[in-house]
Amino acid sequence: MNKYIKRIPIIIVLFLVGFIAFFLFLMPKNRIRLATTTSLDNSGLLNELLPQFEQKTGIKVDVIAVGTGKALKLAEGGDVDIIFVHAPFAEEEFMRKGFGVDRYEIMHNFFLIAGPPDDPAGIQHKDAVSAFKAIAEKKYNFISRADESGTHKKEMQLWKAANITPEGSWYLESGQGMGQTLMIADEKRAYCLTDQATFSAYKKKIALSILVRKDEDLLNPYHLIAVNPKRHHNVNYQAAIKLITWFISGETQGLIKNFAPNNEIIFYAKDS
Repeated sequence: MNKYIKRIPIIIVLFLVGFIAFFLFLMPKNRIRLATTTSLDNSGLLNELLPQFEQKTGIKVDVIAVGTGKALKLAEGGDVDIIFVHAPFAEEEFMRKGFGVDRYEIMHNFFLIAGPPDDPAGIQHKDAVSAFKAIAEKKYNFISRADESGTHKKEMQLWKAANITPEGSWYLESGQGMGQTLMIADEKRAYCLTDQATFSAYKKKIALSILVRKDEDLLNPYHLIAVNPKRHHNVNYQAAIKLITWFISGETQGLIKNFAPNNEIIFYAKDS
């Protein structure tokens, strides 16, 4: 009798372990971790689109809004299932190292160079590289995000193209997201590189003007990349593929094309 009594707790423990394992096995299929940029999060696009994906598939999307550099790091460590980012050179390196698979362009917009409306450095109507040269030559205040985000990486590419190492009292680093960087630039009457979506979201809060836009060097493509399941077995690769497939579908591309907060188009669908 005592022998059977001793076995009961063991059976209960085994049952509980099996139940928890089964629950954990099922849970990832219905949840996905998406690391994306603060600029995309600020735009409101994901708030518009993701509930429709969740309703259609039953997969809950947990959005982690960080800079592109941080999103790539999270993906490298297997801490997210998929990333939605906008730094092509860094993305290509990420793919070469085998951290990502199934990289798809979803949409694009343009970076902008914003600054005081009176444009003291005289950059309006210049191309992006010439504008950066003019700001550096006149040593007029420039605010950098300095956070390894996609916007910061693009800024560094433009300084390199201009053959300039930005330094000195005129070059200020915020270490903040795009919204806060715009607010600082506004306060200091400074120039800054910004993405189109965040500027649109903040334009009523600041007095800065768009001075350079739609230059080919300011093209800003966004890609979805699934984390490589061969590198990290814990990732929800199947759900990541479902999200990618949904985003590249004609239906969702149409939703992106028609997304126009305040009657302003801020993203262009892949084939636009």
